[in-house]
Amino acid sequence: MAESLRARHLWLRRLGWLLLIWAASIAALGAVALGLRLLMGWVGMTA
Repeated sequence: MAESLRARHLWLRRLGWLLLIWAASIAALGAVALGLRLLMGWVGMTA
């Protein structure tokens, strides 16, 4: 029973890390997109 609980804890921990890395990558992509949009606005390339 203890092994099963330990395996489940490990699986949930790995899933947590996966979600954290995914969220960080989405945030980084958003920051880069915002930066490019601001840069394009500053140089006059607005839509």
